[in-house]
Amino acid sequence: MAAEVTDYCSKHTNGIPSSMQDVWQWTVKSFKDADKMSSPLQGAWMIFLAEDRQAKRILEIGSYSGYSALAWYEGTKRTKADIILLELSPEMIAATRRTLDTYNLNDRVTLIEGPAQESIATLTGTFDIVFVDANKDGYLGYVKAILDQNLLAPNGVIVCDNGEPQTRTNPHITLTALILHISSLHITLTTPPVFARGMTISTSANPDLDNSVRPYWTECGKALQKFNDYVVNDPRVDVTMLPVFDGVSMIKWKVDDSNRTDESVDGLGEKGSAANGDFSSGVVRADGVMSGHGGNTANGNLDAVANGIADE
Repeated sequence: MAAEVTDYCSKHTNGIPSSMQDVWQWTVKSFKDADKMSSPLQGAWMIFLAEDRQAKRILEIGSYSGYSALAWYEGTKRTKADIILLELSPEMIAATRRTLDTYNLNDRVTLIEGPAQESIATLTGTFDIVFVDANKDGYLGYVKAILDQNLLAPNGVIVCDNGEPQTRTNPHITLTALILHISSLHITLTTPPVFARGMTISTSANPDLDNSVRPYWTECGKALQKFNDYVVNDPRVDVTMLPVFDGVSMIKWKVDDSNRTDESVDGLGEKGSAANGDFSSGVVRADGVMSGHGGNTANGNLDAVANGIADE
């Protein structure tokens, strides 16, 4: 049923341009882990998102082969957005540069090489869209740094992709009910994998997951559990997690409710407890510190970053 739904959605969605189809097919043929790449349907959604938000500046953490960068480029032809990519892997840096050079994207796309956490620390200004699709144990550190450094525009959105498996043969059809068997290049129908192949929900959520990749996705699931728990409890932001692809979280700055007449979120009145800290008329700054009078740091300490942050 999931395959039929995805096929139906693909047929009733404006397709991706031939350039993206070419990059998708080339990536599938060139890399054994091409299931990490965004699907054609997701690529179409990314173009739509960039156009709809009229983005003028985009940050992508984890460029892989440059397929998603091409989507952002296509979606910002009208706004001529600047697009910054962060990538660590020498193999994927070379693949991304191939895409940038082949399709003449270098006029608006900048690729920064090296560990993403270090690269983020050098960034300035704000971004309308931040797309995180890299090593799962780095998500918490990346998103926290973006928020702490005020890199997200006031009306910007952070999109965290939890990774999606897709068919390796037809770029027009992506089946969210498929699992990639690393031991071969075949795709086998299974129960729908959601969020790190289901491992974020439970280590027993996907009994059909191939044993050769189960340890990897189990660790990814643990890291994403920690990230998901953190971000939903961060008082600075609102988050919506969507069960599309293999899970997508959309994060934005929390709307200022100071002028609201009803009770604030979670039933707190004008004076209440913000997580583990009290506040009266204080405002949560992007660095997690309560400003104004009578305020303490929300959650007590927002500087706890997951250990072992690394790039793929």
